[in-house]
This record gives sequence, structure tokens and C-alpha cells, in this order.
Amino acid sequence: MPEIELSAGTVEYEDTGGEGPVVVLLHGLLHDASVWRNVVAELRTDHRVLAPTLPYGAHRRPMTRPPTPDLVNELIAEFLDRLDLKDVTLVESDCGRAQTVAARHPERLARLVLISCEAFDNYPPGLPGRMIQLACRVPGGVPLLVRTLGSKPLRRLPVGFGALTRRAVPDEIVDRWLRPLRTDPAIRRDFRHYNTHVRRTELLEAAQGLRYFDRPALVVWAAEDLMMPREHGRLLAELLPRGRLVELRNTRTLIAEDRPGRLASLLRWFVAEG
Repeated sequence: MPEIELSAGTVEYEDTGGEGPVVVLLHGLLHDASVWRNVVAELRTDHRVLAPTLPYGAHRRPMTRPPTPDLVNELIAEFLDRLDLKDVTLVESDCGRAQTVAARHPERLARLVLISCEAFDNYPPGLPGRMIQLACRVPGGVPLLVRTLGSKPLRRLPVGFGALTRRAVPDEIVDRWLRPLRTDPAIRRDFRHYNTHVRRTELLEAAQGLRYFDRPALVVWAAEDLMMPREHGRLLAELLPRGRLVELRNTRTLIAEDRPGRLASLLRWFVAEG
């Protein structure tokens, strides 16, 4: 896997290469780029797809500067600049950093896709988001959180990965996501720092900036999402000057896990038509 040295540390990423339209896929908390594996497999034949692993707890290289949501926003913009990526379709699921990037750094973006993600005042999102916040503030909380999420009998509970998908994420993928937190104290420090430095007004500020994002934007929302309010999808699409909304059933937040083929088809259509 290639990696790039950025101002806050080393970021690993996947890059399919090729001459097709550039699509950059951003994942959410406690996942890495592998959450996009099935979508990448669909798009790689005719798109250049890049998927960085951000410092959200499943990263394998500790940061040299303690990560915060605001720092990750700048890392994403730096990633686009350092790789000289142009006319990018920026896609994000679960977390909300792409909203701030689009509002503050639109110069390299051709399109924006927001997929069932944090927005407005739903930040941190839902009961799982609040549990993560609590775990990061209580001594010994992160190891306990990892043991709970890593327990196979508990993985489908609605306070863990069960809140994110209708279908079980393969055990080897969940194990991959949790291994850095389980084995590396430096990754646990990164994770705690990120989650104890959330600025609750960030996405409300980003929403104001999105009013001026004049490029095509697609909002894809899970109609049965347990963490991201359904009305937030509609509100984001209305807020964006060129926004469109597509709602999908038979999926929860991680549409890339539940319905990767349908999501890849939507992205291909949007890049071609948007």
C-alpha cells in the first residue's frame, strides 16, 4: 500500500491508478480504507480511485501531531494538494469532514458526495457516537470499548457495528479495523485525542459554507439509518445549490458494506452526469 508523508504524519492510501475520473473515498471512525473494498472493485476499471486511511483509530501509523477533526480536515486538503489531484469527486461516508473540506477548500473539487454522515448538530452521532466519546474520557475506557466491539457475540448489537449495517461485516474486516487500537498504545492515544477534541459547532459552520459550494453534489442516504436522521439527508440536499438526494432502502449507515454495487452504480452515474 502506498503512503504519503503529510504535515501531521504518514497516511497510507489505496490508489488504483489509471486515467479515468478521480474519485477520493473517505471513511468513518473505527474503519479504514477497506470499508470501500467492494466499491473500489466496481469502479477501478474506468476511474482512478483513491482511498486514504485517516487517523480514526484503524490507522496503523501513529500521527506525529495529535489528530483532531480540524486537523483531519486540513490533512484531507493537503492529501489532495500533495498528490496534485484535480477535478476530484470527493466522497464521504459516516464522518462529516468532507463538508468542511468542501466549504473551505473547494478548489480541487469537481463534485461532492455525502453518504449517510454526521451533519448539523448530530455530532457525535447517535448512541454509538456518545459511547465512543465517553470511552475516550474515562480511564481504561478505550480498551474496554475495543473488547466490546471485538466480541463476536456482541458485534451485531445496535450500540456497535450493528448500528451501522444491516448485514454483518465479515469478521476478518472487523478484526482488521480493531487491531491497531487493540495492539498499539500510540494509536489509542491518537483515538482519544481525536474524540476529546471535537468542536460541536464544526458541522453547523460547514453547513453555512456548503450554501456557496456551486459544484454538483449528491446526497445518498440510508432510509433505515439508525444513527443519521433521515431528514438530514433532505436538508443537506436542499442546502447545496446543486444538490440531489437519493434514498436507499435495505441498508444502514455503511452503504458501502450493505449495498456496494448500487452505491458504485450511483457514483458512476453521478460522475458521468454531474
